[in-house]
Amino acid sequence: MTNKIAQRLTVAALLGCALCGCNDAKSPDAVSAASPIAASPVANAPAAGQSRSQKEEGFVASGPIVVEHQIDVSAQRDGVLSQIHADVGTPVKQGQILAQLDDLQITADLDAARAKTRSTEADLHNWESEARVLQSDYERAQKMWDAQLITREQLDHAKFKAESDVWDVKRVKEMLVNAQRTERSLELEVEKTRIRAPFAGIVARRYVRSGQQITKGDRMFWVTATAPLRVKFTLPERLIGKMKRGQSIEVTAADDASHPCRARVIEISPVVDPSSGTIEVLAELVAPTGELRPGMTTNIRLLPTP
Repeated sequence: MTNKIAQRLTVAALLGCALCGCNDAKSPDAVSAASPIAASPVANAPAAGQSRSQKEEGFVASGPIVVEHQIDVSAQRDGVLSQIHADVGTPVKQGQILAQLDDLQITADLDAARAKTRSTEADLHNWESEARVLQSDYERAQKMWDAQLITREQLDHAKFKAESDVWDVKRVKEMLVNAQRTERSLELEVEKTRIRAPFAGIVARRYVRSGQQITKGDRMFWVTATAPLRVKFTLPERLIGKMKRGQSIEVTAADDASHPCRARVIEISPVVDPSSGTIEVLAELVAPTGELRPGMTTNIRLLPTP
């Protein structure tokens, strides 16, 4: 009985010491353990500020490669496509013929108009010669009237006939102008049968085939320029002050960042888009451009300003 009581007292004493020891050790250890945790945000604050600055200088945006000239070449008149002179991938020069519509009918009309112009021109020369003859007759009649060799009626007759011929000459001149304008109009219609490249570049697409019936306005070719290559992208409005004309940026393909290219900023939007809070920037790539092509999506990284 005595041993059991002694054991119980010993256990109670041990528990009391344990509890007192834990409470005494907890305060300094808790304070020392909490101190570095509480101090860490203060120590990292400058680093966070530097990270934000570096992030702005190395800001990465994305945008497509574009070119100034890129257009669908459409038919300007109805007709049957008789010949195709350029296909996809064909480099073309400005004014080069891409395709030819059937022009037999319009060419025949043009030949008839040219013949009409030549006929009217010859008729004009004939009237001009006759006008000179009648003017000479009138001058002779004037002299005869002065010599009292003819009557007043004969003088007036010669005068009015000469004046009438002058008006005939003017009429035929206007007929000649009309014939020339008709001829010119038909020449333009013939020219419309020749589908030409509006600028130097490359044929990216062909929408038609030989023998097809073409209607005015139908798309026939997609022609795109190959240079200069430009990239268009947007930036947050907070970076307005960090972007200037002539500034260099780094451009890489979206799926391959191993071949960066340099570009020079050539245009900055003067206004901020209120719906997105961004500004639009246009930059022109500086040769060499590597494998970049019009239409590709690229990543743009702002280089640190010196």
